[in-house]
Amino acid sequence: MLSAVDHVQLAAPPGSEGALRAYYGHVLGMTEIPKPPVLAARGGCWFAAGPVQLHLGVEEDFRPARKAHPGLRVTGIEAYAARLSARGATVVWDDHLPGHRRFYSEDPVGNRLEFLEPDAPRPAH
Repeated sequence: MLSAVDHVQLAAPPGSEGALRAYYGHVLGMTEIPKPPVLAARGGCWFAAGPVQLHLGVEEDFRPARKAHPGLRVTGIEAYAARLSARGATVVWDDHLPGHRRFYSEDPVGNRLEFLEPDAPRPAH
């Protein structure tokens, strides 16, 4: 039985680790977590925020994911979008998912990321 998503891996071009660390660490506020030595030799970097893990792996013939993306749940979506904008990231709001506020952004190598927060529950009458 599946019990959780352990991590999501995105691809990145060789040599992009510095830009990825700046974005996922400084812009998104995630913490870099060490890769096991045998995997660290391949390049890339891993990040976590609470139970959420994103792994960025080096792909020689890299093309950014334009449609495929992780959906990252946030709290305080307005403030989080403002944080990203203030740090130079693009924020594109989308209102097509009922019951949620959400926006899209891209990491520095062009991978699409979705950030969403469920609407507050309405009190029962």
